[in-house]
Amino acid sequence: MKTNSLPIFSEVKAAAQMQKGMPFLRLGFRPFYVGGALLAALIVPLWVAMFLGQLPLTPAVPPLLWHAHEMLFGFAVAIIVGFLLTAGKAWTGLATPRGAWLGGLAVLWLAARVASLLGPYALYAVLDMALLPLVAAILLTLLLRARNYRNLPLALILALLASANLFFHLAAMGALNLPAITPLYAGLALIVMIECVMAGRVIPAFTMAVTPGLKLIATVWVERVTLGATGLGLALWVFAPNGVVSLLVLALASVLHLKRLASWRPALTVKRPILWILHAAYAWIPVGLGLLALAQIGLVPVSSGVHALAVGATGGLIIGMITRTARGHTGRPLKASNPEVLAYALVMTAAVLRVLLPLLAPGLLGVSLIAAAVVWSAAFLIYLWQFTPWLMSTRLDGKDG
Repeated sequence: MKTNSLPIFSEVKAAAQMQKGMPFLRLGFRPFYVGGALLAALIVPLWVAMFLGQLPLTPAVPPLLWHAHEMLFGFAVAIIVGFLLTAGKAWTGLATPRGAWLGGLAVLWLAARVASLLGPYALYAVLDMALLPLVAAILLTLLLRARNYRNLPLALILALLASANLFFHLAAMGALNLPAITPLYAGLALIVMIECVMAGRVIPAFTMAVTPGLKLIATVWVERVTLGATGLGLALWVFAPNGVVSLLVLALASVLHLKRLASWRPALTVKRPILWILHAAYAWIPVGLGLLALAQIGLVPVSSGVHALAVGATGGLIIGMITRTARGHTGRPLKASNPEVLAYALVMTAAVLRVLLPLLAPGLLGVSLIAAAVVWSAAFLIYLWQFTPWLMSTRLDGKDG
């Protein structure tokens, strides 16, 4: 009896040791989801107040650039980092940063956000440029050690995001003869590519998991053409805009994404909010690419396509994934509560108000900005209200993580 009980005792002891320390710092999603959601709730109302002249606040860079940068490299990057530091453990079976190491990464991210408003520009730039290279190196090391070559492109995209951020700061300081908005467009394009890759993996898989008998089999060459056209179209938009070629490639990518979404059978998800939000958010990718295509010949403002991708697609996919993954990694059922469904609806409403209302009624731009800011902020405040206590507590099932 004693001999047989030793392995069990060792496993229990090891599990107990792994669970030592603050629950908030056991996996990357915990601090970065809370930080990202808090920034999302605050930053948009702050920007609108500055834009309308109601808040005499002077950020480290001009307000428009500050808003765009912080939405991408503050909000979206926080969620991406939290997701990858969590998924990396599942993909490789290796430990990702936790405890003081994870806390240090989170504090570094937070310090950059504070410095963007209150610190000198040099401090802001140094702090802001430090996080992505660190996380890219961590992820690359894990993937190489585990020989998980399938996910290496994600580490590459993180490195490219870090490069875009570097070019932004060099341009903002005048050290690079480049419009500072160009690296920000490149950052958005890279984030959209991450979304396209990850959505192609998880959305059809999630849909099949809850639909008995459903088989969604992607055609490899169609997937490659879709992603290739998207990458090329976004690259042309960033580096060679306002041309017929960029218009045609972006339009092709938009159509291919519509076909891709239709093949995932979104109508089957209408009674499952935790799933339909991912389909609904993904629908903004073809909308955004289509609007960017029209912007190449001046039919719509570039900002319409940018915000379709940034608010509708990125915001929608983020609110969907940070609820789903946080539920799963805290040992809770994958079923959205009423407050979560309201948060989903509010983010989608924010996209409609910010993108479509100004196109239909340009004179209502100010109203649309205020209304979109209110509902966007409310969505992430709902997330914080429900999920912050969960993310600061141990898992319900007693497991580590």
